Amino acid sequence: MKTDYDIVIVGGGMVGSAIACALGGSRYRIAVIEGQYPDAYETGQPHDLRVSALSVASETLLRNIGAWDGVLSRRACPYRRMKVWESHESAATLFDSEQIGEAYLGHIVENRITQLALLETLKQHENIDLICPAKTLNIDYSPGSSLVQLDDGRELLARLLIGADGGESRVRQAAGIGISKWDYDQQALVASVITDYPQQDITWQQFTATGPLAFLPLNGPHASLVWYNTPDEVKRLLALSDEAFLQALHQRFPACLGKISQLLERGAFPLRRQHAQRYIVEGVALAGDSAHMIHPLAGQGVNIGFMDAAMLAEVLLQAASENHDAFYSEEVLSRYQQARRSQNLLMMQTMDAFYRVFSTENPPLKLLRNLGLGLAERLPFAKPHVTRYAMGLEGPVPQLARRDG
Repeated sequence: MKTDYDIVIVGGGMVGSAIACALGGSRYRIAVIEGQYPDAYETGQPHDLRVSALSVASETLLRNIGAWDGVLSRRACPYRRMKVWESHESAATLFDSEQIGEAYLGHIVENRITQLALLETLKQHENIDLICPAKTLNIDYSPGSSLVQLDDGRELLARLLIGADGGESRVRQAAGIGISKWDYDQQALVASVITDYPQQDITWQQFTATGPLAFLPLNGPHASLVWYNTPDEVKRLLALSDEAFLQALHQRFPACLGKISQLLERGAFPLRRQHAQRYIVEGVALAGDSAHMIHPLAGQGVNIGFMDAAMLAEVLLQAASENHDAFYSEEVLSRYQQARRSQNLLMMQTMDAFYRVFSTENPPLKLLRNLGLGLAERLPFAKPHVTRYAMGLEGPVPQLARRDG
């Protein structure tokens, strides 16, 4: 049996479910396909390994689509300061929300909690069907009439197919959209720990030749540590006993980390740079990791995915207000691609430049980057703009993610 939908979103993760929520209550009949519903949240349970630093723009989007209260009712940790340095912490560049009259720079939130809040919200909309758990067996792409076959035998017919199904996107492959990609010679080792320090409001990052060392505060004395290193070294570190691993953390991480009283969990994931050659074709739009994957150096991966969601929803809502029957056409969707692809490419190139500059021990480059970090601290007029841009308070921000919008 075939069920007709205006829009089928393949992938109900953070980005896919945000698109659906933004279109909740619209004229579109929407289906969201998700492979597995996230585990329920229980007060006091351990923090997940996978967390994201949500910008103020991402928070604004979640507020505007009705999901932010669902995040705060579970747990989220605001951070008010961000410190960045290389050789010596005394020469660090400090970004402080007080300096720009803001209460905080952003929130550290577990990915599962954000997804739970979004799925909870989208289920409140009568025009959205959440099909979960369900696996996509096959996608037969046809402009304006794509067929999605599920593992339970159901078939969904979509006028617009939205790919929010990750780096190996089946939607992207079905539509014949190519990608450029390469793997970084680096992996991210993530550790969930408890420190002797109480609740902290600062996130920091120290650059080293093998990659940054980062601290992300969580609720209470909990924290997430990120240790970027070569694949071989990450493999060695993961094989260590808990005691030996804690000793390695204390030896390698700066003194401002303090003493770690408990290691809760650790894991690692590879780093890839990937970009779709197009974000749209007739009847298809890509968003989030389906369209782009960047180095997580500045923690902008999910934030630019949320800006994709906001912009794509804005384009589709405008088409609905104009009673545009061909909302799935390249003519309509091109506005989304024009707004987001060049912006995301710029962010990717910036992260690549940081990766290359900070991955060398070349003396002139070391001097240059130390001067650069020091200069950033000494430019009182420039730093507030950098801070507000990173928060999504300045620059090309979609309407749904603008605090004044």
